[in-house]
Amino acid sequence: MKPQLPPAVPEVVAAAVEGLTPRLRKKLDTAVESYAALPVAELDGTLSVKCGEDAEVTLTPGPSGTLTDAEQAVCGCLLAPRCLHLAAVLSACPVAEPTAADDVSGAEEEPPPADEPPSTEQGACAQQAPATEALPGPTRAQVAAATGLRAAAAAVLAAGIPAAGAVPQAELLRAAHTARLAGLHRAEAAALRVVRGVRAARARKDGPRLAGLVADLRELLLTTHRLASADPDPALVGTARRTYRAGGALKVFGVCREPVLSATGYGGVVTHLVTEDGRWFSVADVKPGGPARARAAGTAPVALGSGALDHARLARGGLLISGATISPEGRLGSGRGVRATPLDGLPWTSGPLAALFGRPLREVVADRLAMAPEEPGGALIGCDLVVVGAAGEGLLARELHPDAPEDGPLIRLLPAHAHPDLAHTANFAQLAARPGIRVRVIGRMDPDRAATLRPLAVGPVPDTEATLRLPADRLDRVDLGYDRLGGTHFPTPDALSPVEGLTGAPADPLADSPLWRMRRLVELAVAGGRRAVAEPARDGDSRGSAVALRRGGFGTMADLATALTAEADRRTRDVFGRLADADSDRYALVWLSAAVHLAGAERALVKATW
Repeated sequence: MKPQLPPAVPEVVAAAVEGLTPRLRKKLDTAVESYAALPVAELDGTLSVKCGEDAEVTLTPGPSGTLTDAEQAVCGCLLAPRCLHLAAVLSACPVAEPTAADDVSGAEEEPPPADEPPSTEQGACAQQAPATEALPGPTRAQVAAATGLRAAAAAVLAAGIPAAGAVPQAELLRAAHTARLAGLHRAEAAALRVVRGVRAARARKDGPRLAGLVADLRELLLTTHRLASADPDPALVGTARRTYRAGGALKVFGVCREPVLSATGYGGVVTHLVTEDGRWFSVADVKPGGPARARAAGTAPVALGSGALDHARLARGGLLISGATISPEGRLGSGRGVRATPLDGLPWTSGPLAALFGRPLREVVADRLAMAPEEPGGALIGCDLVVVGAAGEGLLARELHPDAPEDGPLIRLLPAHAHPDLAHTANFAQLAARPGIRVRVIGRMDPDRAATLRPLAVGPVPDTEATLRLPADRLDRVDLGYDRLGGTHFPTPDALSPVEGLTGAPADPLADSPLWRMRRLVELAVAGGRRAVAEPARDGDSRGSAVALRRGGFGTMADLATALTAEADRRTRDVFGRLADADSDRYALVWLSAAVHLAGAERALVKATW
């Protein structure tokens, strides 16, 4: 495998960029793009990049595989360490997770997060403290750090993706490091996600979506704005480490496996488990790597107890654990005192899993959407569906439930991962070729799309012939990311009842609403920067968008769109009549108001589609 550049902590990257002269900073973006394409040589754990005849950058990561100190990155040129080669190579390195550099002994800790299912720690509006408690609020140092981080984020927003090069990114990384020193761990994590999203967008990678970067930037600005305003909500601060607590004895049963693919370079698997009383847990194997790592991890040994069980068997089996350790998110640890004995698994039709399919989808989704904005997609949902047909890369289905209306909404099923190394796309093609088939599904709702689920596993629906026929060793389930459905797993064509054919793509209330105008403006601000948002104001197009929004019943949205374009075009002059620098903080606040209002409106529309 070709050696890759190691992750680097934010302060190391920021220090290297800050050491450059103004002349070299102008050349940094071009150098980053050039040096990122150079081959990386490896010898005894040391990586090197040949940047020229007299310039070779040598990287010596620590035991964690991360560059955590400036002395671990050196260049052989005469200008080192204040040289363009070193700053460019470090800027091309992936941004390390905060926990990767921690070295705190005595406590078991979760691996670095890798764009896995959302956790309650990542929401900007997570659990509110009781109103009767007198909360101390952030300290002066935290307010100052939040103010600096907000200013750096506002500068990135005003610049837009094309102009948010290595220098603005380094300033954001420096501000994120300052926030970490002040104990603002949630704000730091959001800032690192923004830097990764900007880098991916500038590199034109296929995986990340602009909507994801917009959401991360919205959370960063909202969190730092509230902290800078001395908001006492402790959820805004976050936690630095997710240490495990003692869990005693546990009996858990496998539910399904979920591949993990991260835009930050991590890959692996998460196996979901449930106890007899309905509590959910998981076991993860996530490490640096790509799709090949995610595929191989599906059959890798489970790091619990003796390691005699792999993830494929655990997803259909069980464990009797003594001395269990549990993270706040329900992740099971693998410390020295943990002992695990394999057990026989349970089918989806019995035990605690049977209750997962006992409620109509509309009730389950309503409960999910009542959570904090960043949480609803995290919990697994179970339902019985009948496949109606294919729709693009996904499927259309209707719910099968005694309490569900027969003419209920069409539910979109989308692959959790579309990478060809995983089996999602191939399995979706098999199901799409058999309209009328009944399947039992466990997956996640997509809170950003109208009536959309992302299935992780499927199984047969009880008491019908028009469903999957799986061998006994499959224990009535197929993990869509790892197992492949074949012809023998399906009923004969005459067993499938005809379904009403689709005359065209079904309407999408979210996409067809006038909100697309506001969404386009909010995303344009991130993609093109302040200048791109100001163009509609100069061309007179902003008034047309505002009129369309107001006609559709979105009066407040129309006012926010007008305010955003007007603020983007605002140009002030100093006492001598010269054009002054635009107020990035004020512009960011107007954009944040529009983005938060848009997110709330879209959330309400998504709820209505169910």
